[in-house]
Amino acid sequence: MAVFPFLGVSVFIAVVTYITYKLLSGYLHKWFEMKPIPQIEGLIPFLGNALQFKTNAGDFFRQIEGYTKNYANAPLLQMWLGPVPFVLLFHAETVEPIVANSVHMEKAIVYNFLHPWLGTGLLTSTGTKWRQRRKMLTPTFHFSILADFLEVMNEQAEILVEKLGKQAGKGKFNCFNHITLCALDIICETAMGKKVYAQSNSDSEYVKCVYKMSDIVSRRQRKPWFWSDFVYYYFGEGQEHNKILKVLHSFTYKVINERAESLSNAESDSENENGVKKRHAFLDMLLKTTDEEGNKMSHQDIQEEVDTFMFEGHDTTAASMNWSLHLMGSHPEVHRKVQQELDEVFGESDRPATAEDLKKLKYLDCVIKESLRLFPSVPFFARWIREDCYINGFKVPNGANAIIIPYALHRDPRYFPEPEEFRPERFLPENSVGRPAYAYIPFSAGLRNCIGQRFALMEEKVILSSVLRNFNVEACQTREELRPVGELILRPEMGIWIKLEKRKPQRS
Repeated sequence: MAVFPFLGVSVFIAVVTYITYKLLSGYLHKWFEMKPIPQIEGLIPFLGNALQFKTNAGDFFRQIEGYTKNYANAPLLQMWLGPVPFVLLFHAETVEPIVANSVHMEKAIVYNFLHPWLGTGLLTSTGTKWRQRRKMLTPTFHFSILADFLEVMNEQAEILVEKLGKQAGKGKFNCFNHITLCALDIICETAMGKKVYAQSNSDSEYVKCVYKMSDIVSRRQRKPWFWSDFVYYYFGEGQEHNKILKVLHSFTYKVINERAESLSNAESDSENENGVKKRHAFLDMLLKTTDEEGNKMSHQDIQEEVDTFMFEGHDTTAASMNWSLHLMGSHPEVHRKVQQELDEVFGESDRPATAEDLKKLKYLDCVIKESLRLFPSVPFFARWIREDCYINGFKVPNGANAIIIPYALHRDPRYFPEPEEFRPERFLPENSVGRPAYAYIPFSAGLRNCIGQRFALMEEKVILSSVLRNFNVEACQTREELRPVGELILRPEMGIWIKLEKRKPQRS
């Protein structure tokens, strides 16, 4: 009888020994394969660079920025977070082999921490599911459909202008939250058909939880000792994470079910009881979308995409608009040119912007693109290397992770001379000739480029044109005082402080 416990212990020891051997041999194999790649100083076996990194988001971002400057001549850099290898890429010729190759389309390990919130929607899914989902969703972002959302954007822009008008002539103030809440109102109504009145009720539980969840996920990504679910839920922020997650999922679950029930009513497809045509949201299209075999998306599938739209569709756009306001407020000549263009398009009219108006705002388009060059909303993104590859002559093994850093990539002096200077003219057609496609990727690139980039640019033009038609903007911070914080989104550490002066009488 005593043989069986002994046999069980022996099997357990054998299994543990085998697993340890496989993990250790895999680790050592990658370690030696990657040894020729330039590395960040202080690399320690098994711990990697984990102990070097600052846990504060702002300090961490400045470390990464420092590495890209100190090793600017290195084609790529290796670093390790514990036993997980990463390569840092910030040159067009090293980024291209990864983002242009469908083999490496899978997101890196750090995206796993978004799964509880976003599931495996368009941002986090891969393989067959991603391809099918992308094919199904692409028609919902057609320009003719996006144009239907202009009404929402204009309405929210009008509310924002009214709020900003109360600050005009009263000295400096932080505009970051004003712009962000406006973007949140827009994405809620366009994505879900649900008004959350964030601009008038910033204390909304849902609004607060969206921001809290982004912060929590970002902190976990920077702390590999919390990557284990067991450790995270017992010693980290796991309990707080689940509490916030429940609020977010309950909200979108309720909205989806209400919307599905509403759409089952034939009248909801055309007009409401007052004879006014009802607005449709992305959610409505998702509820009707079918795959090639005629199958509709399940409510779980739809929730993944709605949560993804909510996450990706407001913070990124809000950050970009804030950076744009700061840069225009810091450069009077650019500010004047934008307003001159707006006057040529709109004259003295207070009318809302149309799709045709937005096409004519070519200089404002350059301003937005140059702002995204200097301050890309997503400062870095990451992919999983799924087969051995060579980048600039260096072998990168299967299983490593690649971190692409647009913030550094966009400052390559080969393609952007005097890269720290704000020059919207860089993006005029004649000045963009010959620039490599992968030298500027604020919306990622390749197969996994951002499906919502046209929506984002449209929204930014509507909001920024509304603000500049009504106010003169003066920045109250130097570039050095901005101190960008690279979390999931690139934000200024202390917000964006500006002064406003009314340019003309406010709309009645």
